[in-house]
Amino acid sequence: MSSGDTMKRTDSASKYDWRRFDAMTAKKRRAAAAADPEAQPLTDTNIRGTRRTPQVRVIRRALRLSQEEFAAKFRIPLGTLRDWEQGRKDPDAAARAYLTVIGRNPSAVIEALN
Repeated sequence: MSSGDTMKRTDSASKYDWRRFDAMTAKKRRAAAAADPEAQPLTDTNIRGTRRTPQVRVIRRALRLSQEEFAAKFRIPLGTLRDWEQGRKDPDAAARAYLTVIGRNPSAVIEALN
């Protein structure tokens, strides 16, 4: 890692021992990453099985609502909605399901919440 990399912590507070990583060549680092069973690249086969995260901004704009109106109408904290839209955070599984229902049948959600 370069000395300008902000993700590597070399102080005593780091929970990782970077000495082994620093001793590896770039080729060995790539090989180690490729051998990690939890970090395999997506293939055409397994990408078809993934579920897309509902695009909050697209749903909100389709309903012609401001962020404030959407947040109030569907009882989502405004800060959370902004985090989702700006990509700072992703909705968890329950929120993704809720957003999917809002996207498909917003009137039913509004009726259920009233």
